Amino acid sequence: MTMRRMTRLLAAAALTLPVATGAAPPKPARPNIVILLADDWGFSDVGAFGGEMATPHLDALAARGVRFSNFHVAGSCSPTRAMLQTGVINHRAGLGNMPETIPPAHLGKPGYDSHLNNRVVTIADQLRAGGYRTYLTGKWHLGHTSDTLPTARGYDHAFALSQSGADNFENKPNLLLYEFADWTEDGKPARVPDGFYSSTFLVDRMIRYIDSEQTSGKPFLASINFLANHIPIQARDADIAAYAGRYTQGWTAMREARRASAMAKGVMPAGMRMVTMNTTRNWTALTPEERTQRAGAMAAYGAMATAMDRDVGRLIDHLKSTGAYENTIFVFLSDNGAEATDPMAAGGITTFNTKWLYDQSVAQQGRPGSLTAIGADFASAASSPLRGYKFTASEGGLRVPMIMAWPGNPAVRAGAVAQGFAHVTDMAPTLLALAGVPKQAGQFSGRAVEPMIGSDLSPMLTGAAPSAHSPDVPFGYELSGNAVLFKGDYKLVRNLPPYGNGAWQLYNIATDPGEVEDLSAAQPERFAQMQADYADFAKTNGVLPMPEGYTAPQQIFENALHNLLIPRLLGLWPWALGLVAAVAALLVLRKRRRARA
Repeated sequence: MTMRRMTRLLAAAALTLPVATGAAPPKPARPNIVILLADDWGFSDVGAFGGEMATPHLDALAARGVRFSNFHVAGSCSPTRAMLQTGVINHRAGLGNMPETIPPAHLGKPGYDSHLNNRVVTIADQLRAGGYRTYLTGKWHLGHTSDTLPTARGYDHAFALSQSGADNFENKPNLLLYEFADWTEDGKPARVPDGFYSSTFLVDRMIRYIDSEQTSGKPFLASINFLANHIPIQARDADIAAYAGRYTQGWTAMREARRASAMAKGVMPAGMRMVTMNTTRNWTALTPEERTQRAGAMAAYGAMATAMDRDVGRLIDHLKSTGAYENTIFVFLSDNGAEATDPMAAGGITTFNTKWLYDQSVAQQGRPGSLTAIGADFASAASSPLRGYKFTASEGGLRVPMIMAWPGNPAVRAGAVAQGFAHVTDMAPTLLALAGVPKQAGQFSGRAVEPMIGSDLSPMLTGAAPSAHSPDVPFGYELSGNAVLFKGDYKLVRNLPPYGNGAWQLYNIATDPGEVEDLSAAQPERFAQMQADYADFAKTNGVLPMPEGYTAPQQIFENALHNLLIPRLLGLWPWALGLVAAVAALLVLRKRRRARA
């Protein structure tokens, strides 16, 4: 056995062993697992990744653990969540597209169930079978029927939202997309309480779940799925006030500052280049009123992130008080890059409805009754120094901050940065390995299931290996026609309108994570081979071509029109018919009176 091989084995073994406190150490206690899933956070939103926002508790986890600077997810919510839960690519898990963006022609086709299908098994199912307690709070977005909610997919208790987002202060949905806020607890309809603020409530409810069965002696899985920072961006007045004046220099200044900080913190290579996206306007060309409005929206965004971080801190303090902190594995990540969509900039009926349904005054931004969004300009800055944002297949849409910490385990490299490629499908097999629970290998509880494709990231935690993926093995991805093929340091990428021109491009994302220099002409053989690799991936996983003229933003509007506005209008038809009948009767009566006269 080589010394390198021995070092790797010893480091991996150390991850599952406690610190020896004497000649006869106690039997190892299996670790608790806490997943902290943020919504729509850009790559550099966390302080430890270069951001200016106050995230001291996440930064503290980063100091006790490992930052993954080359970690990838899907370009939008539910496909990432499906892969996180199962370790299976989204097309095989049922989320080839999410409900809000799927074209009707794809719905129900293999892999396009628009909910987590029964051909996959969740990490909660596997951990529960291995003796864990399993809890979830917050955004689920993987199904809304009794057989697709969390308690039907391995969770003992869950207070869950089936939709993409909801109000953070009230029992109210995003009124542009949904009729009501679909919260459930343990599979039954539920309402959020009075005095609700989303991040605080989700942590409070998780603490209640953890404490309720503390005497069982079993370790727990706690999955907290925050609404922060999904639209509507909302925060308390005091948190918003703390960011007053912070963003008056605009998005270009913020983007440049974050680039410098990301390099200084070691999560981006020194001297990396970055693009200015064509959706980023000239800040100085805006009117003073526009600059005030945009800076205020970004202040609310920062406030919402800091509020979430504070509640993460409350959970950590609670686990410290109960003695569970040292033996808990913490995972923090975002489900995709920052959100560029802004209903107020969409125009037409979308903007009209936004103004009609919400208080969109500048003074009300981020507060109850508002629907605040930062828009494409600041979303680009939140994903700095990367190109793109949510929905795109560019790095700003797919590469997100990820932290893994196990405070009481000395084998975890405290404060280190893991620069090798990693993917959200790696999370389930990694956590199962660290918990000592065998992962399913195509079979679970006597039934055939899709095997996991993810890799165990443990060697990256210890420094035993720079990556868990072979540089020779291609890794494909597609969502809404935006597609990627990763292979070693290289990335083949295609973005459909409005995010790109539909042409394939090639980048070295190790040296050029900002996707500045297209290498397709300079390296034609690699370019052709990776296109062939992607075609194999698409065929093997049943990736469907998008309908002619498809764009994700337009499909969101059309699906909302079909699922929300049309039913609302149809619900009014009895009243409309009655009104027509009444008017007709009045006209007949008036005609008779004239005839008598």
